[in-house]
Amino acid sequence: MTGGTEQMARALLAGAAAENGVTTRLLHASAAQAADVIDADAYVFATPENLAAISGLMKDFFDRCYYPALERINGRPYAVLVCAGSDGQNAVRQIDRIATGWRLRAVAQAVIVCTHAQTPEKILAPKTISATDLDRCRELGATLAAGLAMGVF
Repeated sequence: MTGGTEQMARALLAGAAAENGVTTRLLHASAAQAADVIDADAYVFATPENLAAISGLMKDFFDRCYYPALERINGRPYAVLVCAGSDGQNAVRQIDRIATGWRLRAVAQAVIVCTHAQTPEKILAPKTISATDLDRCRELGATLAAGLAMGVF
């Protein structure tokens, strides 16, 4: 909605794209289907923090895809990106609980970028993620892709 999470996801994608032999896809939660989940070798779930939780569209994605993918993706690696207004921890916990049900394997600590947006105006304003935070996202993408390419994950 405000662009922060998208900036983070695109930086992660750029880091992952540098690894030869790894194919990446960036899908908006509203467009992702169970087949996309089943066909992927790894996942990065990226969400804004809304009302101390994952976004409604991310919740909808999990609602639509959880049962069709259950027992079909066990052991696959995942990571999390959260663009938060406060601390982002609850959004990470929600995703981690869902990933546990899917029997996914966390391969990195979540990258949480806190924008400190606490007023209606700042919450709804377009976000600009700092170069330092975008570097953290790129590094996570590169690490995940390298681990996949080497067969570590």
